[in-house]
Formats: sequence, C-alpha cells, structure tokens
Amino acid sequence: MSDRIIMRTGEALVAGGPAFTAAEPEVVIGELDGPFGTAFANLMGDQVQGHSRVLALMNTDMQVKPATLMVSKVTVKKTAYTNILMGTVQGAIANGVLDAVRNGTIPKEKANDLGIIVSVWLNPSIVTVEDLDHEALFNIHREATRRAIEKAMNNEPSIDYLLENQDKLVHKYYQKELDAKK
Repeated sequence: MSDRIIMRTGEALVAGGPAFTAAEPEVVIGELDGPFGTAFANLMGDQVQGHSRVLALMNTDMQVKPATLMVSKVTVKKTAYTNILMGTVQGAIANGVLDAVRNGTIPKEKANDLGIIVSVWLNPSIVTVEDLDHEALFNIHREATRRAIEKAMNNEPSIDYLLENQDKLVHKYYQKELDAKK
C-alpha cells in the first residue's frame, strides 16, 4: 500500500440475520486534503431531503475517526426508520470503522488524515419488524462496514480474480430470474 491513499472503494454484503437486518455498505476512502476531501465536504454541505448526510457517531457527542459520512441509499420518510438508521446503524458503522483501525486495515497514524463515505442500505421494511433485534442489526452492520473497508484498503477483488472468474460470477438477482424461467 502506498503512503498516500487517494481514493479506494469497497463493498460488502452481510445477511443471514433476522428479517430485514442485512447490510450492504459501499465505501469510498481517501485523503481529506485532496479531491476526496473536497467531495466529502461538498456531500456534507449539500443536504438532500430524504437522504441526509451525517457523520458517524459513537454516541450523540463523539464522532468516529477517520471522519465517516453516512449517506442513505433509501429515501428516508418515516421517523421510525430514521431512529433505527441514526441510532443502531450509525453506531454500528462507527464501530466498524474503529474495528478497521484496531485490526490495522486503516493505519492508526492516518486516522485524522482520511475520510470515509459509507453509502448505507437499510431495508425500509425494518420498521415493520416487531421486537426488532437491535443487537443483531448492530452486529451485522458493524461487520459489513469493517469488511467493506478491508476490501477497499486491500483493493479487493483484484482485477486478476475478476478476469479469472468472470464467467462464474453471476449476480444473485439475475440468477434468480434465470432460475424462475426454468
């Protein structure tokens, strides 16, 4: 890995928990003193109704480092959804970022120099779940965030892997449609 991290991208899918708790974050990581920092600041300042951009917080008064901006992939329309997104999921993302620092994926000495943008997907049907398991939701989003950061920082998947496996990699929803036609 070079000393300068201009921009890295990654994603991860973690499912298998209770209904509607799957996480599929997409991350962009880069140095705050370059083009990535400009994009980060512009996103933060250019709020869009239903897609608020907020810093990932450990609690209501403690931002995580590296600075992490959450952006919802889903249009937020309900207070119940907002409370889950800006509570359990926000805390999970912040912890996933710290996990990536703790395990060395993000160099600790770069914690004040890097920024992370996390595009968050939280199933809108989460608001219909009675007795939502917030611990499971937290753990799934935490793990997915850490994995997405690891993939970004390790440039995974590699281009060699993709070229070698191109014909074996079929998008699961495309495959679902192919299987339905059989």
